[in-house]
Amino acid sequence: MGKLFGTDGIRGIINKDMVPQLALKVGMAIGTFFGDNKRILIARDARNGGDMLTKAVEAGLLSTGVKVYEAGLMPTPTLQYGVKTLGYDGGVMITASHNPAEYNGIKVMGPDGVEISRQQEDEIEEIFFSEKFNSVTWKSLLNDVKREDRVIETYVSGILSHVDVNRIRGKGFKVLIDGANSVGSITTPIVARELGCKVYGINTHLDGLFTARTPEPTVESLAQTSDVAKSLKVDLGVAHDGDADRAIFIDSGGEVRWGDRSGALLSWWASTKEKGFPNRIFTAVSSSLLVEEFLKEKGIGVEYTKVGSVVIAHTLKNEGGIAGFEENGGFIFPLHQYVRDGAMTFALMLDLMANEGKSSYELFNSLPKYFTKKTKVPIKADTDINKIYNELISIYSNKGKVITIDGIKIVTDSYWFLVRKSGTEPIIRVMIESKDQNTLEQISRELTSVLGS
Repeated sequence: MGKLFGTDGIRGIINKDMVPQLALKVGMAIGTFFGDNKRILIARDARNGGDMLTKAVEAGLLSTGVKVYEAGLMPTPTLQYGVKTLGYDGGVMITASHNPAEYNGIKVMGPDGVEISRQQEDEIEEIFFSEKFNSVTWKSLLNDVKREDRVIETYVSGILSHVDVNRIRGKGFKVLIDGANSVGSITTPIVARELGCKVYGINTHLDGLFTARTPEPTVESLAQTSDVAKSLKVDLGVAHDGDADRAIFIDSGGEVRWGDRSGALLSWWASTKEKGFPNRIFTAVSSSLLVEEFLKEKGIGVEYTKVGSVVIAHTLKNEGGIAGFEENGGFIFPLHQYVRDGAMTFALMLDLMANEGKSSYELFNSLPKYFTKKTKVPIKADTDINKIYNELISIYSNKGKVITIDGIKIVTDSYWFLVRKSGTEPIIRVMIESKDQNTLEQISRELTSVLGS
C-alpha cells in the first residue's frame, strides 16, 4: 500500500503532486472514514491553490453523504478550536504549514479538533488506495456546502478566557506581529488589540507567493523582522508560520528566541494555571537540553517523543501533562486545546510578562545558556537515510549516548546533535547545541563532511 500522510498531514507541490484529482479522492476517503451525515468543517490558509483544493476536497466529501461547512481563511488552530467548540464531527484544513511557497496540503482533525492519530491516517490511506469509497445515491445528495462564520470570534474568546486580560491591558505592551503573509495576520492582531497592545505589523498582507519571507520562521528568515523589532523597541515580537500554529518570539532586545526556549518558560507558567494534571511535559527529541535543566528546578518532569505535533498531541492527551511543545515554536496548552496554537502561545507569553513584571529579554535570559545551530541538507528521493544514520553511529557511539527515537541524536558532556530526515520535505534536518561556541562549530564541520560525502 502507498503512503499519503507525512509527519503532519498530506503535502505536495501544488498542481504537480498536489493536484485536484488527488484532493478529490482524498476528500472521498475522508468522507468515507467519517461516515454518512457527519458534519465536517473546512478552512484554508493563504497559499496559492488553496481555493482549488478546498473545492476538490469538498466535492469528494459531498459525494460520500457528508455535510460540509466552510469557514474560509483562518489559521489551523482556529479551525481546530471551531471543530471542538461548535460541535463538528471533524475538520479539514487546506495548508502546507511551514513548507515552501510551492507546496500545499491537507490536514484532518477529529471531533476534539486534534489531528487524527497515525492509526486513523492508516485507515484513510487504506480507503484511498483500495478505492472503497462510500457513494450515496443521487436522491441523498441534498446538502450544499454551507457557510460557518462563528469560528474566529469563538476562537478569540477562548484565548482571552485563559489569560489575565486586565493585567495585560494595564501594561500597554507594544508588540510586532509577523504574519508570514498568511492567516496569522487575520487572528493574532485581533487577540493583541483585545489585550490592549499597541500593534505593529510586518508581512501581514496575504500573499500566496510568500514574496517577503519563507513561510517557516527561522533566525535567517526573521532577520528583517528582528531589525524592525529593534527599531520600534517593542516589548515582544511574534512570528508565525504559514498556518499560524507556531509562534517564534523576538524579545525586547531584538533577539530571535527558539521554540524550546519559549516552551520551557511557558511550561512553567502553565504549571501555575493547570491543577490536576500530571506535573510533566512532553517535547520532541529535537528540543534543547536546557528544557530539562530549567524545568527540573521547577519540579516539572520532561518526557521525549518523536518529532511531530500529532505524536506530541496524542501522547499528551492520552497520558496527561501540563504542556507539550516542539523547538520549532509549536506549543500545546491543554486548558485551551490539545494542538499547537500560535495566537494562544503569544497571549500566554504576554500573560507571563505581565504577571512577573519582567521584560521578555529578562525572561529568556533567565534560561540556561546554549549555543545552537540548525541547518538543512537537501537529499535525493532515493537517499538511503539508514546508511547515513549507521555511519553517524559508527563515528559517535563511543563519544556519548545514542538516542534513536527519531533520527539519530548523540548526547555528550560537551555537545549534542540531532540528524533526522524531514517528514514533510526532501531534506535532512540537523540541529547542534553546545555551551561552547568553538565546539559547536567543530561538530558542525564534522557533520557537514559526513552528510556531504
